[in-house]
Amino acid sequence: MIRLLIVDDHPIVRDGLRAAFEAEPDIEVAGEAANGREGIDRAAALGVDIVLMDLRMPEMDGVTAITALRRSHPHIKTLVLTTFDGDSDVLPAIEAGATGYLLKDAPTDELLRAVRATAAGEPVLSPSVAGRLMGQVRRPVKAALSDRELQVLALVADGASNRQAAAKLFISEASIKTHLLHIYDKLGVRDRAAAVGEGYRRGLLS
Repeated sequence: MIRLLIVDDHPIVRDGLRAAFEAEPDIEVAGEAANGREGIDRAAALGVDIVLMDLRMPEMDGVTAITALRRSHPHIKTLVLTTFDGDSDVLPAIEAGATGYLLKDAPTDELLRAVRATAAGEPVLSPSVAGRLMGQVRRPVKAALSDRELQVLALVADGASNRQAAAKLFISEASIKTHLLHIYDKLGVRDRAAAVGEGYRRGLLS
């Protein structure tokens, strides 16, 4: 019997997932949680085999929870089930230790196969996610951030606006915007928030 914990902040999603597993003789939904922190606590208390984890949740996000679970309960496998398939979601989740990554629009039979494969220790990736990972592998290695770009990223992480960052570094706002574009390109992100998150993930920010 595969014991499963559903972690998602939307009750209607949790109800729908529970219903999808009800008729399966080899899968038991042992419990539910509404955020990553609850998920960690209940995964341990309920002795589950797999955590079906959403990524973007209040209190504690999925990637942080996956990292903590891998550290404290490495035998528990995590299958991400989310609506997001961007590089800034997929790569951190896989690197944190997720066994699989599936999108919420997956058919029920695909979800069931994914849970059974995850229980067997087999990696599971939705086609779009697999395509993104292939693209990441084939992408040329980006250059490291320059000292100035690191300064700009640190100021952005502290909440500075372009104008405030320009004033602190004694350069123009246009220069700040140019540095940000270079930072986005090198980190493979599209906006300030993602750049900061990627900066922390890579150890560029402390």
